[in-house]
Amino acid sequence: MNSQPLRALVVRIEGPAESPEQSEEYLDELVFLVHSAGYGVQEVRSYSWRRPDPATFLTKGRVEEIKALLDEKKDNIDFVLVDADLSAVQVRNLEKAWEKPVTDREGLILEIFARNARTAQAKAQVELARLEYELPRLAHRWTHLSRERGGIGLRGGGGEQQLEADRRKLRRQITQLKEKLEAFRRQAEVRRHGRETLPRVALVGYTNVGKSTLMRLITKAPILVADRLFATLDTTTRKVVLNGTPFLLSDTVGFIRLLPPRLLEAFHTTLAEVREADLLLLVVDASSPGYLEQIRTVERTLETIGAAEIPLLIVMNKIDKLTPDQRELLEESWRAQNPYPTVFISAVAKLNLEALYAAIVQLLAEIKKQGRETSSRPLS
Repeated sequence: MNSQPLRALVVRIEGPAESPEQSEEYLDELVFLVHSAGYGVQEVRSYSWRRPDPATFLTKGRVEEIKALLDEKKDNIDFVLVDADLSAVQVRNLEKAWEKPVTDREGLILEIFARNARTAQAKAQVELARLEYELPRLAHRWTHLSRERGGIGLRGGGGEQQLEADRRKLRRQITQLKEKLEAFRRQAEVRRHGRETLPRVALVGYTNVGKSTLMRLITKAPILVADRLFATLDTTTRKVVLNGTPFLLSDTVGFIRLLPPRLLEAFHTTLAEVREADLLLLVVDASSPGYLEQIRTVERTLETIGAAEIPLLIVMNKIDKLTPDQRELLEESWRAQNPYPTVFISAVAKLNLEALYAAIVQLLAEIKKQGRETSSRPLS
C-alpha cells in the first residue's frame, strides 16, 4: 500500500499591499496548512494580485502557464491548491483547463478541521460547514456530467431530477445538523450556568501560538499539544486555583487569517465559552515577524463573534526564541504603543510564569470589584 501523501501545486496570490516579509510569512503559513491537511507540497507558484477573472479567477495567461507546468510534471502533482475563495464555476473551469482536481483555501481548511474533529459536537460543526460549502457546487458538477454524457442539458432531463434530489438530501442533512448543534448549545448552556459562581477565563489567539501548551501548564492536565494548525477544535475547560483565586480556564479553536465565516458560524456553540468569559488571555507568538497582524486578526474575530468588549490580557509567548536584545526591544516598543496589560513569557521554557499568574489574579480581582460597584449603583 502506497502511503505517500498527495502532492500539491500551491498557487499563492500576493495582495497588492503586501511587503516581501508578509508574502514570505503568508506563504509559509499556506504550506503549513497543506502539511496540516496531510498533503505534500511539490511546487509553489506566487503571482501578484490582479482583478479576478469571473470564469477562472486567474488570468488566461496564468491558467495557461500553470497548465504547461502541470503537463511537464503531471506525474508528480496530484492536485492544485489556489489560495483564494473560488466559486463553483471557477473550480469547474480550472479543473477542465488543468485536468487536475482543484481546491481553494476554504476547502483546505475544512479538510484540516475534519481531520482534527474528535467529539460528536466538533464533527457535527465541521460537517455542517462542509455541506454548506458543497451545496452551491452541486449544480456545476451535474452540468459537467451532462456535457460529458452527450451534451444533454439539465432542463427536463434526468440530471435535473438527480440534482434536485441531491439538493434536497443536503438541505435535509443541514437541517438535521443544525438541530443537533442546537441541542449541543442548550446542553452547554446548562453546564455553564451550573458553574456560574466561578469567574471564567478563556485562552484565545492565532492557531499554533502555544495556547494548548499554556493550558496544559496552568491546569497540569493531559491536553493535546501538537505542532500543527487547528490541533484543538473542542473547548477544554478546567478549574484552576492560582494564588488562592479559583476560576475556570477554557481553551478552544485557534483563529487564522481569512478563516471562513461559515466555520465561525458553525462553531458558534464552541465559541460561546469565549463570548461569556470574564477575562480573555490573548496568546501571541512573540517570535513571529507577523505577530501584530496576528493580534489584529484575533481582534477582528473577537468582534465578529461578539466578544470585543471583554477585558484582555496579552500573553506574549515564545520569548525563548528571541535574543535578550530582541526581547528588550519588543517589550519597550510594545508597552510604549499599547494600552493592554501584557506579560512576556515562554510556556515551553517556563519563563515568567509567576508574572502571568499574578496578572491573571490581579485582573480577576479588578473585574470582580468593578462588577460589585456596577451592581451597587442606583438605577437611573
